[in-house]
Amino acid sequence: MSLALALVALTLALGATWLWRGARRHQAADWGGPWLNRLDGLNRFLCRRYHRLPEVWLPLPERGPALLASNHVSGLDPLLLIAASRRPLRFLIAREEYERPGLTWLFRAIGCIPVDRGARPEQALRAALRALQAGEVVALFPHGRIHLDREPPRPLKPGVAWLATQVGCPILPARVEGVRAERHTVLAPFLRSRARVTPFAPIYCAATDSATCLARLAAAIEGRS
Repeated sequence: MSLALALVALTLALGATWLWRGARRHQAADWGGPWLNRLDGLNRFLCRRYHRLPEVWLPLPERGPALLASNHVSGLDPLLLIAASRRPLRFLIAREEYERPGLTWLFRAIGCIPVDRGARPEQALRAALRALQAGEVVALFPHGRIHLDREPPRPLKPGVAWLATQVGCPILPARVEGVRAERHTVLAPFLRSRARVTPFAPIYCAATDSATCLARLAAAIEGRS
């Protein structure tokens, strides 16, 4: 029995060492603290190795405000987008997800912005506007919730176009594909996928009207461009 326990302990120690070294090698964004940066590296390492995400980088500006808008198929999507970005991302997420037991501390630490969808969503828009004005990258899912291609069309929330116009910043569309556990929030990060993140050319809403801007964004993230 003692030999078996020793082998288990050795296996766990080797696994932890492998993860630690992988996390250190894959750090790419500065989240403002060493432990958050190490979590960033661990997420990238797992997305590349476990979810087989190709090393394709989102063409975000090196500095200054930007909006990242993506389709939303599962709870794995934010982790994939973070793994594809050289800059920290501040996600708008539903308050019920923000207050999920055991995860609120992490969402708060990485600057997530909770959205009260049934009460006052404009508060989240104002918080996102302040983040953009401070030169940060705000990420969101403009369908407002998980939406799969095979489902009936769902209009995009107009807030993304409003934010882009207010700040004069680009919207970078991205499309997530290849997730195994579509529609699952908690399960998706644990089931191995062959994930892909495809970026598209930036969209500038200030140069057009909101409806045209949203139509171009929808075509990209829904795979119709």
